[in-house]
Amino acid sequence: MQELRLMDQVKTAIRVRHYSRKTEKAYCYWIRFFIRFHHLRHPAEMSEPEVSAFLSFLAVNRQVSASTQNQAFNALVFLYKQVLERPFENTNGVVRAKQSRRIPVVFSREEIRAIFCPLDQPYHLVASLLYGSGLRLMEALRLRLKDVDFERLAIVVRSGKGGKDRVTIIPEHLVPDLRRAMERVHAFHQQDLADGYGEVQMPYALAKKYPAEAKSLHWQFLFAAPRLSIDPVSGQRRRHHLYETSVQRAVKRAIQQAGVHKKGSCHTFRHSFATHLLEDGYDIRTVQDLLGHKDVKTTQIYTHVLQRGGNAVRSPLTRMLGMATEVSAGKGDGHQVKQAC
Repeated sequence: MQELRLMDQVKTAIRVRHYSRKTEKAYCYWIRFFIRFHHLRHPAEMSEPEVSAFLSFLAVNRQVSASTQNQAFNALVFLYKQVLERPFENTNGVVRAKQSRRIPVVFSREEIRAIFCPLDQPYHLVASLLYGSGLRLMEALRLRLKDVDFERLAIVVRSGKGGKDRVTIIPEHLVPDLRRAMERVHAFHQQDLADGYGEVQMPYALAKKYPAEAKSLHWQFLFAAPRLSIDPVSGQRRRHHLYETSVQRAVKRAIQQAGVHKKGSCHTFRHSFATHLLEDGYDIRTVQDLLGHKDVKTTQIYTHVLQRGGNAVRSPLTRMLGMATEVSAGKGDGHQVKQAC
């Protein structure tokens, strides 16, 4: 029962700080794992040596990635600082998983066109926003009607990664599809109101401050789910947005049907958005703002997957074969330059 009381404290501390449900789930998982690893000892009875032993076990025995170990570390930092009020003083003895720098997978424009073909609505529109506006999947699914500005062709992303707001672009070709999506939401909302429902989940307890707004049209999700569901937090029956897994499955099927042999996902569209903007000559600071990156170094990773390399370097082989082609064309023999054996 002591562990259950502790986990209730953890959940309360997380929700007070408005962390996402995914963060809550992940932190609770790692804290429980930490307790089980030390044979159900209460964390208040342990300190840095036990934390170091646990994190070293993850890196050495479990061979987890650096990001996974960092997530576990952050969960324990939160536990000791925010719940137990005993922040760490020294964790120098922790064996850390090696941080690897990976180049993101990027679709070519032809591959994206092929992937879009088998996608039906609303998944086609979601994928189009991921690529056309550089949105993360959950940023797209959490869009409200009020966040779409047709006059400025802009989308306001609320509480993105790190709790930051930003503005990104709307591709002009998506305006008709977005208007149709809004009409679909309006029809859903009218039916929900007639059935005695119509409330939508509101962030930061705004439903209590502005009770009428929860039933307003402009707060409804742009990608509303086709059916009502039970909110796991409030227990209320209402219409939420599309479930992320359904979009991920649809995109995965489309990648397979398109014959694209890359390990792509919904997030690959965002990588492709950034890479193709840089290919088109846009300034890296502009791309950084559209993506919502805190540091330009994060955006610079896309310079390594450009069509001509990170610094627009041309291979000497390209120049050599180009010169040989020019010589061959000058002779008028009409034959392709053969590669050396």
